[in-house]
Amino acid sequence: MPGLSLIVNPAAGRGRALQFLPLAADALEVADADYEVSRSASLQHAAQLAGEAAAAGRVVVAVGGDGMAGALAGAACRHGCRYGIIPAGRGNDMARVLGIPADPAAAARLLVEGSTRQIDLIGISVPGAPEAIVAGSVYLGVPSVAGEIANGTRWLHGPAVYTLAALRAVARWRPATFGLLGAGEPINFPGYAVVAANSAYFGAGMMVAPAAQIDDGELDLVLMRHGPKVAFVRALTKIKDGSHIALEQVSVQRCTEVTITSDRAIPVAADGETLPFAAPLPAGTPLRVRALPAALTVIAPPPTGEPAT
Repeated sequence: MPGLSLIVNPAAGRGRALQFLPLAADALEVADADYEVSRSASLQHAAQLAGEAAAAGRVVVAVGGDGMAGALAGAACRHGCRYGIIPAGRGNDMARVLGIPADPAAAARLLVEGSTRQIDLIGISVPGAPEAIVAGSVYLGVPSVAGEIANGTRWLHGPAVYTLAALRAVARWRPATFGLLGAGEPINFPGYAVVAANSAYFGAGMMVAPAAQIDDGELDLVLMRHGPKVAFVRALTKIKDGSHIALEQVSVQRCTEVTITSDRAIPVAADGETLPFAAPLPAGTPLRVRALPAALTVIAPPPTGEPAT
């Protein structure tokens, strides 16, 4: 098996990544695994380290939260190398979807076992900029504003920060009209949010797109249309188990590619991080989002009912 390059976000989970690292390293030592550890100074630096690891024929392993997991998934895809995760953030939604254990030693042992599967990723672009590659979901509206609030909150730890941030984002929300092209008939609607999901979860275990599969070659679009703010609060109470999609303000459809616009500037986020080229996305700017089928080979348990590879 190729050597493992563990790329660590020291700030993930308010330092949880650094606490978890020795536990993972001990498991790798016991397994006599070939591994190295690099600390990243930023997501951009992490992607650079991933490129160096790939050039050396090593497996890129993200040690951190969903921001690190998504950034390094994109980097591993671009460089054509295998990829793994040791989850150490507040959300860990990508690890949850893939069935990767939350325990760092168990996640490290899974890396050594080397069972792999192919998963989809997401390509995102705006005119005049190169396409970015992310993993779990892309979203704009209340969820992206809430993400910025959560990432800036220092006094509250754990998944609860996302719920509080969402409530604060709803309280200050101003109406916006979203436009969608490429997902059937053109759609224009006033509302709260658009989510293009490659997997079921975002925001630390919120089941935003219950039917989404990370390996089906499609995106699930979740649209939250205009209504009283209490309707969005009601959706928050139901999103943990996915029952929010039964609300009249929420609709879901599937596509392989969509172009999204908004009539006012709104930040766009993916995998828990605001996208640098859409912070915010200027009013009227087309955001192209597309599924990238079977784009990444990830070390993870096989899907239920399928043999290991």
